[in-house]
Amino acid sequence: MKLTIQMQLLPTAEQAALLRTTMERFNEAATFAAQLGFAAGVFSQPSIHKLAYREIRDRFGLSAQMAVRAIGKAVECFKRDKKVCPVFKPLGAITYDERILGFKGLDKVSLWTMVGRQVIALVYGKYQSERFDRIKGQCDLVYRNGKWFLLATVDLPEKPPVKVTDFLGVDLGIANIATDSDGTQYSGKPVEAVRRKHNLQRKRLGHRNTRGAKKKLKRVAGKEARFRRHENHIISKAIVQTAEDTGRGIACENLAGIRDRLPVWAKDARNKLSGWSFHQLFSFVLYKATLAGVPVVAVDPRNTSRTCAVCGHCEKANRTSQAKFSCKACGHTDHADRNAALNIRAQAASKPALELASV
Repeated sequence: MKLTIQMQLLPTAEQAALLRTTMERFNEAATFAAQLGFAAGVFSQPSIHKLAYREIRDRFGLSAQMAVRAIGKAVECFKRDKKVCPVFKPLGAITYDERILGFKGLDKVSLWTMVGRQVIALVYGKYQSERFDRIKGQCDLVYRNGKWFLLATVDLPEKPPVKVTDFLGVDLGIANIATDSDGTQYSGKPVEAVRRKHNLQRKRLGHRNTRGAKKKLKRVAGKEARFRRHENHIISKAIVQTAEDTGRGIACENLAGIRDRLPVWAKDARNKLSGWSFHQLFSFVLYKATLAGVPVVAVDPRNTSRTCAVCGHCEKANRTSQAKFSCKACGHTDHADRNAALNIRAQAASKPALELASV
């Protein structure tokens, strides 16, 4: 399985200026290559190379391989859309390959710049260090919020999928981000508190509309998303660990398109729903489970919160509140999210669910 790890560069002031100049020149060249290809109606690497390579070398002063990478960036955009000619931002990412990048031990990297190679200090955490020796292929140089990062691809071995006869059902929600069929709940209160804090802050600063307010908005941009991502990593790791330790697969709801199916709510409720990162959580569960050899299935979520996990009676009135489930037929009561998780587990354990919804 291929994953991306992020490492931070610590260039000197002089090196940072060189990286910035190189990045600007590279993106100018990529835009130029895209314009030539778009005007000529050609979109492949060989065709644009023939048109642009020599002039990129002469006009922008890039090395041979840097010119090839600039053309490659234009070609990648044309693969997605040939109807619009892309214009790249001055500080867009540069893709480095083995010919213009080399690691010097564990804490330095050599990168090509407009004035030749620069050896730059590199720092990263334990997670990256455990995978450093598996870096393969190209790396992306990224400038973000005044800092320089190197995004590298690593190829990790996957454990063979374990044959399972039971599943850990996982119900996804907003009040509780996740609830499993064992009854473990992962509360959404911390995420909701952060959402409300940043939502009110954005409103207040937006109304003020001063230069200082705009600088503050720029400074805090992305903090809420990073917090959500961190929480989703913690939750997904715990879910996969529980399934792996107990020899079970994982069953989640297939919530694709759920926002389109829900009614129009009040503004704050819509804001809360729009920030619900269920897809990100599922993707984290999926890749962590794949590495651990734990099977994952996605099941139909319809009526899982209305159906009794004991007798199978389905009725809207069974769900008496957000948190409470009380079956009108057999009298079974449980937390509504756990009851739903048990229904998800039951669906996954059936043969049709495994055949139709495996991911």
